[in-house]
Amino acid sequence: MKSRANRFVVPALLLAATIVVALNAWFAFRAVGSLLDSEYWLEHTWRVINQVEIIMSSAKDAETGNRGFLITGDEAYLQPYYDAQKSLPRELAEFQRLAADNPSQQTRITEMRAVLEQRLALLEQGIDLRRHNTNDVRAMVLSGTGKVEMDHLRRIADAMEAEERRLLAQRTAHARVDSKRTRYTIGLASALDFLLIVLVFRFLANERRMRVASELDAERLAVARAETEERAEEVRALNATLEQRVELRTAELQTINRELEAFSYSVSHDLRAPLRTIDGFSLALEEDYAEAVDAVGRDYIHRVRTGVQRMGQLIDALLQLSRITRAEIAREAFNFSELAESVAGVLREENKNRDITFLIEPGLQVEGDPKLLRIALENLLGNAVKFSSKKTNAVVEFGWDKEKSAWFVRDNGAGFDMQYADRLFSAFNRLHGDKDFKGSGIGLATVARVIHRHHGEIWAEGVVDHGATFWFTLG
Repeated sequence: MKSRANRFVVPALLLAATIVVALNAWFAFRAVGSLLDSEYWLEHTWRVINQVEIIMSSAKDAETGNRGFLITGDEAYLQPYYDAQKSLPRELAEFQRLAADNPSQQTRITEMRAVLEQRLALLEQGIDLRRHNTNDVRAMVLSGTGKVEMDHLRRIADAMEAEERRLLAQRTAHARVDSKRTRYTIGLASALDFLLIVLVFRFLANERRMRVASELDAERLAVARAETEERAEEVRALNATLEQRVELRTAELQTINRELEAFSYSVSHDLRAPLRTIDGFSLALEEDYAEAVDAVGRDYIHRVRTGVQRMGQLIDALLQLSRITRAEIAREAFNFSELAESVAGVLREENKNRDITFLIEPGLQVEGDPKLLRIALENLLGNAVKFSSKKTNAVVEFGWDKEKSAWFVRDNGAGFDMQYADRLFSAFNRLHGDKDFKGSGIGLATVARVIHRHHGEIWAEGVVDHGATFWFTLG
């Protein structure tokens, strides 16, 4: 009777265990899904805030370019204005897409678009007047309409950001609740699973003891089988523990990456706000009160603006370095020589007053991510041009070395001392002073990240005042 009863107990126990484990998995899946959804909305909110900053930056560029032209009459000052004309419609459309779920933000973006269109139209009138009649333009500038409209734009932007900050606070609180609920759910599920394992193990151990007692003639064989089962159980338990640790570590790394991305957006916003304030007031001092201070004062103002702009460039470089670390690699085959020629063409335009010879080996093919490799070449070729600026006949080379099976960028510039070569690819480590060669100290670190993302290596060789060669491979 007892044996017959046990025949039904085992399947019933296994069925109950299966149901409990399935329910635990389902609850854990629900909790993790809710947490991922909360984290998505947090990231989405930061993107909307960042888009507001992009729109205001373009509007400021339009104002700055227009003002420079009105004061000087030089058409070159209008380039930022034309760039803003092209980019603002895309930026407004992107904000409208990102905030499609928020009716109040849709109302604000409509109002912002109307104000921007009105302001751009007035700026265009000012440009036409400046081209034909300077006195009318001066009266238009002194009327103060630009300040009123820009203040209106700032109020709209502040309202947009305040709305997103409110949503950010709500979503952050919701994410915390989801995080706690996920931990509690997974913890409870793990505890229940462990309890079931213990109960099953005890039941099986009892069955084994009963079997050994009833089958004395097979004692040694039963013991051997039991030992084998115990070893197998230990191996399975170790494997399960290892898989859990890997999954936990993967989840932690994903969470850290998302937190780093949110932190990057936050730092970018929090640093840019005071920089824009400093830049705006110093620009006003430079343009409106230049005659009220002496040459020393004007020099101080110029230094403040230069420092602010350099800080902005450093923030951009750090954000680019962060994005490269997280970016997915999209490999494809393409002409590496053509990409290098494209970068060299931009550098020629930026350095028209210099005698620079670019020697780029033609017809070189490569497999990799074109966008990331362009960033690498922009930094390497840009550094070669910069550090050869004191040479009357600068020469910059790009090509493939068959003996080393590596790509190279070479110049005949300032070079470096090889004892410091191991510091070249670390962020903020510079071997030359800022007075000699301007820079952020991020460029080569960015290049190293790109090469490492392609499973390659990078190294450098140089001699002081006799140039440098940067070598790299791509996996």
